[in-house]
Amino acid sequence: MIRADLSTLPPYVPGSLNGLPLKLSSNESSLGPLPGVTRAAAEALASANRYPDMVAYELRSAIADWLAGPSSLLLDAENIAVGAGSSALIQQAVQATCRGGDAGDEVIYPWRSFEAYPILARVAGAEAVEVPLTPDHRNDLPGLAAAITEKTRLVIVCNPNNPSGTTVTREELITFLNAVPSDVQVLLDEAYVEYVREDGFPDGLGLLADYPNLAVARTFSKAYGLAGLRVGYLVGRAEFIEAVNKVCIPFSVNAVAQAAAVASIGAKDELLARTDETVAQRARVLEHIPEDWRIGSEANFVWLDLGDRARAFEEAIAGYGIAVRCFDGEGVRVTVTDAAETDVVVEALDALAPEFFPRR
Repeated sequence: MIRADLSTLPPYVPGSLNGLPLKLSSNESSLGPLPGVTRAAAEALASANRYPDMVAYELRSAIADWLAGPSSLLLDAENIAVGAGSSALIQQAVQATCRGGDAGDEVIYPWRSFEAYPILARVAGAEAVEVPLTPDHRNDLPGLAAAITEKTRLVIVCNPNNPSGTTVTREELITFLNAVPSDVQVLLDEAYVEYVREDGFPDGLGLLADYPNLAVARTFSKAYGLAGLRVGYLVGRAEFIEAVNKVCIPFSVNAVAQAAAVASIGAKDELLARTDETVAQRARVLEHIPEDWRIGSEANFVWLDLGDRARAFEEAIAGYGIAVRCFDGEGVRVTVTDAAETDVVVEALDALAPEFFPRR
């Protein structure tokens, strides 16, 4: 028999092209992997008749060495989990902390935020508890802390938040972490951390030593240009990582993805330099949004708080060949990429501003 509660699950809606030439609906990089990364992937593909390393030891060790260097963290492979994108690791974190069934274990997260959160929680049989964003579209950290009960097992903080692009400060995050009971796991989702240029932004990795109940999720999908290979990583205390790995699907990160991710770490400086271009184009896009409609972003996208006019805007900007991500009745998220694609976006924004961004 099929679980009756599955009929109540919201669908995950991926960004699509909708037959348009410019896809800005999925927060992807417009640049492909570097040649060295492609070569490493091709070499791994040649041995695709063999199973990949199920524990991804080389990749986990490479990530630990990479992250320990600049931050002076004491990390090894036991502190790293890898999965089919950071979303898979978030699901594993839910499964590792929540018992499902009639236990009533809770997962708390901001809303609106990454739309997979409620799906991942409910699939695992957990209670999904949503805490609305603040009026300025930021994570309400005091609200998240206040929502914790004796049944709370996991709290997710998305920083920068998707789809609003807003952030919380280091001081705000520390205050929040101090308010969370030590037996409640906190997962800091930093999928877009490479695009942050804001002073005072908290590097979640730097807080791990002081907060044993904290874990940080990141991904190779965005800044590293490996969205199609699906590989993310989670950093935390060894006991939590062991639990997350226990609920992993065997061989979930394929050999090609592992090889490409290891090569990407080796080319990290060149890959991260690409984010400077995205940040520059993000500033251009924001400049073409009227100031009283502008929501600052530290990610590779901007958020348009259009409310019930979101669908109409999606249809209007499609006339310029642009596919965006519409959250019907709430707003529109527009991915930021390179200069050529941004030229198209700002032209459309300027033309549509009188209709969709009236003076408030």
